[in-house]
Amino acid sequence: MTDETPHASAQATRDDPEDVPVERSMMDDLAGPAPVRPVARRRRRLLRWTLATVALLVVVVVAAGFAVVMERQITLNGNIERIPGAFPEEAARPVKAVGDAQNWLLIGSDKRPGESGNQRADTIMIVHVPAARDRLTLIGIPRDSYVRIPGHGNNKINAAYALGGPKLLIKTVEDLTKVRVDHFAALDFQGFVAMTDAIGGVDVHVSREVYDPANKVTWPQGNVHLEGEKALLFVRQRYNLPGGDFDRIRRQQAFLGAMGKKIASRDMLTDPLKLNAFLEALTRAVSVDSGVTLSTLRGLALELRDVRPDDVDSATIPTAGTATVKGASVVKLDRRAGKAFYEALGKDALEEYFKERGGLNDLNILP
Repeated sequence: MTDETPHASAQATRDDPEDVPVERSMMDDLAGPAPVRPVARRRRRLLRWTLATVALLVVVVVAAGFAVVMERQITLNGNIERIPGAFPEEAARPVKAVGDAQNWLLIGSDKRPGESGNQRADTIMIVHVPAARDRLTLIGIPRDSYVRIPGHGNNKINAAYALGGPKLLIKTVEDLTKVRVDHFAALDFQGFVAMTDAIGGVDVHVSREVYDPANKVTWPQGNVHLEGEKALLFVRQRYNLPGGDFDRIRRQQAFLGAMGKKIASRDMLTDPLKLNAFLEALTRAVSVDSGVTLSTLRGLALELRDVRPDDVDSATIPTAGTATVKGASVVKLDRRAGKAFYEALGKDALEEYFKERGGLNDLNILP
């Protein structure tokens, strides 16, 4: 990481005096109505629900599969793992967001919640679903963000998941933002590989040749096709990127957008076998809180049916550069700018916030 990032503010954040040893970074650190005929009606329904899949992909959209292939909903629903007790005690949590807005906390990890061994949240995002249901906002949280973890002092935010699973991570995010997390979803990275294989991969544009020293991979300048393990290496690279973790977040957000567009393409819409393979891989890779029911997902998919890939915004929480704490590189958070950002998030006013202050990530050309 560099000393300053594109999201850095002029004022650095004061660290709390109480802290604990910091987790070091790991090398392996998303026209008019057709004639009313059965085939046409089925195609329209397939298009509508597949576009819902695009929107809900960002929030780990498992419901769209139930709508696209109704006879398979029991099987697909059974693939999804539910996480009991994912949320902190209710008394200490923020109030519900204004109106019908929702905030999903989405993570990517090598292990599913509850599996043995050290679990780290390699990717952390808040997905904001506004009450109007007319767009989505992906909000990246750098995994090296230096925060207070309840009961454990100061540390990188991804340590919260390692120390206390979804419950402690949600508590940490809610304490930081003062915004309520309505639902939690975890994506298993091995399932991510199967998902990209199922859709035949996606293409992204890299602005200049980049070498990944951890995995000994060179990404050439220009359009790069990403599929399977190659896609996973691309979205997880953190070393030798100009903006460090911030460029990594942009890569992940750009990949999700490219995947969404691929799912909405004619190639997917006219190939039910390929679409079904993707839905199988997606539902097998996802774990969600126990409050996410079939009705929850189907209803949200229907509400977001008009959202297109271009209606998905991407941002990163306000930061104040980087620092070294006890030999480890951390990302400092800008508390002053963060307060305004989190207030806009809690009030379901992000669209107005970005119009006035800017802050959206440019995902067209990636490092």
